[in-house]
Amino acid sequence: MFRFAGFKNYLWDKWVHWLIYEPPNYKTPLTSFERLRYELRPGDVLLVEGRSNVAEIIKSITQSMWTHSFFYIGRLHDIDDPMLRDHIQKYRHCMPEEQLIIEAILGKGIIVTSIEDYAGEHLRICRPRGITRADSQKVINYAINELGKDYNVRQIMDLARFMFPYWFLPRRWRSSLFEHNAGRPTKTVCSTMMAEAFAKVRFPIIPVLHQDETGNLKLIRGNSKLMTPRDFDHSPYFDVIKYPILDFDELGVYRNLPWDQTSVHCNDIGDCFYSHPEEVENLIPIKSADTLHHQATESPPDADDKVEPAGRKQSEQ
Repeated sequence: MFRFAGFKNYLWDKWVHWLIYEPPNYKTPLTSFERLRYELRPGDVLLVEGRSNVAEIIKSITQSMWTHSFFYIGRLHDIDDPMLRDHIQKYRHCMPEEQLIIEAILGKGIIVTSIEDYAGEHLRICRPRGITRADSQKVINYAINELGKDYNVRQIMDLARFMFPYWFLPRRWRSSLFEHNAGRPTKTVCSTMMAEAFAKVRFPIIPVLHQDETGNLKLIRGNSKLMTPRDFDHSPYFDVIKYPILDFDELGVYRNLPWDQTSVHCNDIGDCFYSHPEEVENLIPIKSADTLHHQATESPPDADDKVEPAGRKQSEQ
């Protein structure tokens, strides 16, 4: 009996190790991590495009590139409750300026760690629109109290069975997705934990709309066990915030192209086009092997070498 249990644990450990294995990341990050880290607010949800084997499974299940989600809770001084700050220190010795996140990881459970762990990854911020600071603190408090729980692998498998109706077993038969357990569950996954946290303050993610007898629309809370990272991306109640690594709005990349401000291309001597006629007086012709370039000078050009403005051709007599 003990040998069977030991062999079962051995197989489980090997399977978990295979699921969480991540190949090296050779892709150039699409997100400016420094800008994203600077703009984060406590209570933000971050989405990750994972690279592990379990991430590939989640991509197939959800048909989405986003495979993982986690809470940004800020720095220690951003948490109002001193008892919760002490509770975090039991799980991680945090530096005062360290930016902290709470996430559910296969093989580790719900942990608190640093946002630095995701430097170089493809990330996206989903910010709950209009949430009050008090409710944001309640959401964070819920996540902090979840620290230490195990990761629910069975829920991922049941979610796969639910979303693939052609599987042999019925989607709801012996499924943990529709079980009601008395008390607080001891296992969870990342998106379910966050859905439960927002439900505590009645903040919607993807609610079910219902029309009552009087014609008024009512929101009904959905099953948090069916929540996936893509739901935060699709939710109309979350603002999607992106900080690409090359941002035209800030870098003005096109302005950094190596334009020559002092020259003009000519097909031949006297056969030039210059789009700014008012600057012609400041140009003189200089011969080259193939073309003629006019470079700016302080003195006006000679009359014989004058460049005709705006595409006019000067023919030799």
